[in-house]
Amino acid sequence: MLDFAIFAVTFVIILVGAVLYLYPIQITSMAFCSLRDGNLQDIVNRGSLHEFLVSLHQEFGSVASFWFGGRPVVSLGSVDQLQQHINPNRTTDSFETMLKSLLGYQSGMGGGANETMIRKKVYESAINNTLKNNFPLVLKVVEELVGKWKSFPDAQHTPLCAHLLGLAMKTVTQLALGERFKDDTEVISFRKNHDAIWSEIGKGYLDGSLEKSSSRKGHYEKALSEMESVLLSVAKERKAQRKQTVFVDTLLQSSLTELKVFITSCDLTVCIWALDFLSTSEEVQDKLYQELEDVLGSDPVSLDKIPQLRYCQQVLNETVRTAKLTPVAARLQEVEGKVDQHVIPKETLVIYALGVVLQDSDTWSTPYRFDPDRFEEESARKSFCLLGFSGNQTCPELRFAYTVATVLLSTLVRQLKLHKLKGQVMEVRSELVSTPKDETWITVSRRS
Repeated sequence: MLDFAIFAVTFVIILVGAVLYLYPIQITSMAFCSLRDGNLQDIVNRGSLHEFLVSLHQEFGSVASFWFGGRPVVSLGSVDQLQQHINPNRTTDSFETMLKSLLGYQSGMGGGANETMIRKKVYESAINNTLKNNFPLVLKVVEELVGKWKSFPDAQHTPLCAHLLGLAMKTVTQLALGERFKDDTEVISFRKNHDAIWSEIGKGYLDGSLEKSSSRKGHYEKALSEMESVLLSVAKERKAQRKQTVFVDTLLQSSLTELKVFITSCDLTVCIWALDFLSTSEEVQDKLYQELEDVLGSDPVSLDKIPQLRYCQQVLNETVRTAKLTPVAARLQEVEGKVDQHVIPKETLVIYALGVVLQDSDTWSTPYRFDPDRFEEESARKSFCLLGFSGNQTCPELRFAYTVATVLLSTLVRQLKLHKLKGQVMEVRSELVSTPKDETWITVSRRS
């Protein structure tokens, strides 16, 4: 009898061990409020999808799931898990996938992986040609802003967001869509509709509040209709021209079945965050100034000199990391896959909790401190590259934003010093893109 008992216990232990080894580990998930809303109310209560993901991963670990409405979503919150998932899913654009997925995307739409790769190559070529053809325009717009700031008295408070959003929108619209946006009224109208659309995509769709407000939905749909009308009008105008000098010209000449111009808030806010962080550190400003003097001397920055500005690149990398510029991205699980021993079923939307990873203390030392010197370390550069913010996986739009930001920093820092007003802290609104909650103010002074 004793022998049988020992055998039975041993058999059960072996059986349980085999089941645990062979059977896929379930992803830890959060309970949801209702089949219709899922965890939407939890997201609303936290204030944003990013803040919800922070709490989700704190409670359930680096691989967790939740319900977006009636749809299951898996979230990955560490570099190791992201690396495992990114490698077999390189063919899709993570930011576009997230937008389409959360707004009703199904796999198989948009031309598939081949068209996605073609689109990325077309975008990269278009952006490279646009910057090459229009670099003097970027310099001109930046120099106008710096000249305006130089005329201010040292103690004058300067609204950072208002000035730099104006700079970014002027640059983006003229380089993307052409001469039509030399007219300030066109730029102002475009910006108004752009802000209305992105505000609702970043919040109204995610928390379900847009559908509950007819006035907000009407405002959003009006802005979207006006934006589409402008883009169609621009396309018609540009087709009539023989010269190809701006971004949309290349798109119109391509063979893509679906043409879209994504002018994201990511492109427009990197300059704001960079100057805000610089205004808090005279040491970083001086180090950047010295590099600019060594590399450029008295000459203006040029496209061929930008790769030599390594510390400037570190400043921008650290800006993106510290500000959590793009706190969430996603990919659609085209086929069943695994992360560690966690099975991810086909058709699952996989969220990349980049805002969580970018301030993970296991990956970054003193993660909440703005420290461009951290990118002198190979490990930091490798982690940043794995997250898609540098290297071959960088989205073309971010490369464009880095170029404009480099022109701004190289022009501004050689002539002026930035100073943060005492007691002022820029609060972050982390939705699909991290933006300042309120206006932030600085003062500037001439370099002696």
